[in-house]
This record gives sequence, structure tokens and C-alpha cells, in this order.
Amino acid sequence: MQDGLIKVSAVTPKIKVADLAYNEKSILECMNQAFEKQVKICVFPELCITSYSCGDLFIQRALLDGAKEVLDHLLNASKGHDTLFFVGLPYEHRSKLYNVAAIFQDGQVLGFVPKSFLPNYAEFYEPRQFSAGLGINTKTTYAGKEVPFSTKLLLNCANIEKLVVACEICEDVWVPNSPSISHALAGANVIVNLSASNEIVSKAEYRRNLIKMQSAKLVCAYIYASCGVGESTQDLVYSGHNIIAEDYNILAESERFKESFLTADIDIQKLNCSRRKYTTYLQNEAQDYQIVDFKLVEKKTKLERHYPQNPFIPEEKEELEERLNDITLIQALGLVKRLEYTKCKDVVIGLSGGLDSTLALLVINQAFSIMKLDKKGIHAITMPGFGTASRTKNNAIQLATSLGVSLETIDITKSVTQHLSDIHHDLAKSDVVYENAQARERTQILMDLANEYHGLVIGTGDLSELALGWATYNGDCMSMYNVNASVPKTLVRYLVKHYADNNPSLAPTLLDIVATPISPELLPLKEGKVVQETENIIGPYELHDFFLYYVFKNGFKPEKIYRIAKITWGSKYDDATILKWLKVFYTRFFSQQYKRSCMPDGPKVGTISLSPRGDLRMPSDAEATLWLKALEKIKC
Repeated sequence: MQDGLIKVSAVTPKIKVADLAYNEKSILECMNQAFEKQVKICVFPELCITSYSCGDLFIQRALLDGAKEVLDHLLNASKGHDTLFFVGLPYEHRSKLYNVAAIFQDGQVLGFVPKSFLPNYAEFYEPRQFSAGLGINTKTTYAGKEVPFSTKLLLNCANIEKLVVACEICEDVWVPNSPSISHALAGANVIVNLSASNEIVSKAEYRRNLIKMQSAKLVCAYIYASCGVGESTQDLVYSGHNIIAEDYNILAESERFKESFLTADIDIQKLNCSRRKYTTYLQNEAQDYQIVDFKLVEKKTKLERHYPQNPFIPEEKEELEERLNDITLIQALGLVKRLEYTKCKDVVIGLSGGLDSTLALLVINQAFSIMKLDKKGIHAITMPGFGTASRTKNNAIQLATSLGVSLETIDITKSVTQHLSDIHHDLAKSDVVYENAQARERTQILMDLANEYHGLVIGTGDLSELALGWATYNGDCMSMYNVNASVPKTLVRYLVKHYADNNPSLAPTLLDIVATPISPELLPLKEGKVVQETENIIGPYELHDFFLYYVFKNGFKPEKIYRIAKITWGSKYDDATILKWLKVFYTRFFSQQYKRSCMPDGPKVGTISLSPRGDLRMPSDAEATLWLKALEKIKC
């Protein structure tokens, strides 16, 4: 439990209807599991001490007294442990019976939360036995001590910054004005729900979407624990469908129709970062809430949380396909609007045969198809220089020819040689001057041709290159519109593959482009082979895209990014390698902001963009010292 990561669980114990001794034993077994797994927040289903489906047995004194006795035993079992438990039972308060969640830790009851909304439709008839808790905000006496009895109760962790837990029960989340809305606005970032949701056809999908959306709307973690197959099947069947969600992401979900002990690691820092960013998330002061402090023992535990290696790329095939279709359409429509506004029917693009210019040309081709423009208005310019390989050059020519666009080859060797001579630069000195002269010459050619054709230069640089500043100022980072501006390098590969999958005639060329090592091709070939591979110089793009995502999506500290990168990439890269490239990422990101400050227009396609007019207002003179010092302290 470090870096804001908290292990939580949603539990469906094996129970029997009204058999309190049996249920107590099952709950205790699950509590012991929670201790063993070092779970910090553990949620049981609604009325699980007695079972939810007791019906009119809830008015029996023996059942109510027995439930309190079981709770006493559970309290005793929790002594010496910091796990925060939520367990459901019937509870009498001021001669009224309530469906409540008992909250306890280390032998002490911290409070009771009554159910606000009691369903009284279709198969539900809870008002027959229970009173609604809506609006109750008082105290009750339990074991000789006054504790909150309230629908407005916040559990504030005194030793973990901004960990605040609140509770609602089953139907409460299904109604328009859920208590969790008020809880979240009062500061709660973890909502627990003790539920008894019966199973009917298609209800599971609805329930799953409901919990996902509630966690997204409230920017919270949502722990949903539901009654299982031990309930009465007289008229209904319960599935024990447990869900742990976080800001629209399902972290864990149980198999239905089985008892389960579902665990996940929620990330409080991630949630709080999102709330800070969303300025429309207007958090209120919790003036009418009762606040109870609790503490958790901080221990480093083994994380179960899954961090995808390619966070920009969906792991599910169907979702990936939908994402790729959306991105290509957004890119194309962005260009369509710019062409309509400028009344341009011609565009110019430098086509190298590499990934980025290939994707840009495919997007341009799609935009022209949408606008029904003549493809001859697409002017693809190949500009071979000192380091151009035959493989990339041939692929560029083949792609342009297959698409039916205008193709022109302009060799820059003579013009760059003349320029280097003019500025008295030794041609044998292959330094940054030698490299950038080529990039700037290519950009000059494109700009001048755009004037000649009364068209636009379409940029090709991607999001990863912008993050690392891997582009020449007043060279390839300049254009009149850049369709790739917010597409990371790892995603560029998938998009080109996507076009290959949907265009069989282009597939051989596109797949060979995908398989070609990434290189700016600015240094002379040796024995006909490229000697300059980008990822050997600045590091693997898959690592940098991973860093980029968690730095800007979640605002994680460098130490935390290093930790999750080790968990995610440990089988491929050793600790020293991950640390090395993470330092490179921060160093380059800060030092290269001046290039991003004047980047051209381009469409935002995902949640992360580095546009100075959009998502990133960052001074060009900001120092990376704070972030790099944190990494210097890490010993591999």
C-alpha cells in the first residue's frame, strides 16, 4: 500500500437463509482471507449476516438480536487488524427497522449507514419490513458508545492523504439522485455498495455499465458487492455479481453464480489527479456530513493491478478496431475542414517510406475521398539524401503509385552539399548541423512547392516525437497542418496495419513499412545499410509512450512511474534500462518544450495532446531538476 495504491475487495460469502451461525462462520473465513491478502477495504453484500431474502422473518426478535450478536463476534475478530469492513444487517433504531451497513475496524464500530431508497416495485417490497433511511443524520448507541447513524457519513483516512470512503446500499445507485453523488461532491473518492441484485436476462450488462458510469461520473473507485446463490430461490436467483471499478475502468469482476473474493488495487492518486484537472468537478464542503477518522497501516504489498504495456492501444480486439476507425476518421475530417476553409484542392507531403509519412498520406487519401477531390492534387515528394535507403525509397514510390497520387522525386544531396559549403561546414563532419541541414532543406522544398500548387504542407510528426523533441526546429516539426500531432508512435504502427488489413492491394507495401526499423536516415549508409536507428539513440518508443501516458494522464510521480514500469516491462527490460530511459524521457521532455510551443495545428484524437493551444500550457524554461532528483535516489 504505497503510491496511493490501496488493495480492496468485494466479497460474496457462502450463506444460508436465516442461519446466523453458518453465515457468521462464512463471513469470518472471508475476513481471515482479507487479513492474509492485506486488504484495506473489504465490502460484504447487503444484509449478508441474515441473508437478504428473509422476508417477514425480519420482524422476528430472535433474528434481529442474533444479527447483533454476530456483529459483536465479527468486531472481536477484527481486533488488531486495520482492514475497514462493511457488512450488511437489519438494525433497529428508535423503534424502526433499517437495512444498514455496519462499518468497523480493529474491534470498533465506526458507524451505521441506512439504505436511503427502498424499492417497492416488481419483485421488490422492502418497505414492507424496513424504513427508508433517506435524510437520516443522527447517532445511535452501540455497545455503550455513540456512533454515527447516517446516510451522510464520510470515513476519512487520517494518515493517507485524500483517501475518503463513503457508502450506499443497492437501490441507492439505481435512482436518479444517488447518495453517492452527494458523497463524492463532499470529498469521497471511494464509494462502496452493499447490494442484493437478483439476476434476470441482460441485467448483468446493465449493472456493469451502471457501475462503470457511476465511477466515471463521480471520478471515484466503486466497490460493488452483491448477494449470491445462497439466497432463497423461492422466486428469485442471486448471482453474486461483484464489480470493482475506477473512473469507468473495470479493475476486477467476479464470475457470476459463485461465491467469490474479488480483489483489486485502486489508485487514489490517479483519482485525485483527475479531479484536480476537471475544473467543472465542483467539490463542496462536507458541512452536513459526519466525518469519522480511521487509519491504515502502510505496507508495501504485491500489486495485482494490470498496467497495459501499450496504454494507448485497447487490448480487446473489437474495441481496438473501433478505436482505429475513430482515429482515422477524426484525422481525415480534421483535414477536410482545413481544406474546406482554405479552399485548397492541393496538398504537399514529404514521403519518406517511414511510418509517420505513410500514415499521413493514407489520412490525406481518405480526406480527398470524402471530399471527392482529384487524387492528383496530393503531391507526394520523395527527397532522398545522404542516408536514404533503397528500401524506404522504394516503399514510398510503391505506396504513392498504388494510391494514384502525384509523385515527384527531388534529390537534396547537391543542394545540401552546397549549403554546407556556403556555411563553411566540413561535409565529412556528420554532426547536428549536417543532419538538420537536410531536414530544413526538405521543409523548404515542401513549403515552396505548397506555394507553387496553392496548397498546404501536411505534417507527419507524431505525438511521441513531439514529447521527446525528436524533430528539427524549423525543419520537419513545421507544416501548415499536422494530421499525426496527437498520435503516439506505438499507435501509428497499429493504424498503418489497420489500413493494410482493410486495403489488400496496399498490404504488402504497408506491412513492409511497419517492419522497417525507425530511422531519420540522415547519416550516410554503410555498405548500403542504415546506421542510424532512432530507438538506439533515444530509447524504445514503447517505453516512452508508456511514460508519456502515465506522466500526463495521471500526473504520477517519477518513482511511481518507475515502479509500475518495472511491473509491466520487467520481463523485457531490466531495472537499469527502464531507469535510464525514464531519465532520458524527463530530460528531453523539459528541454524540448520550445518546439512544442510553436507546433502547427492538428486534430486531437485521444485523451493526451501536447498542443500549446490545447492540453499543455508549459513554459519553455521549466527545469526538470525536481523530477530527475527523484530518479537519482533510486538504486537498481
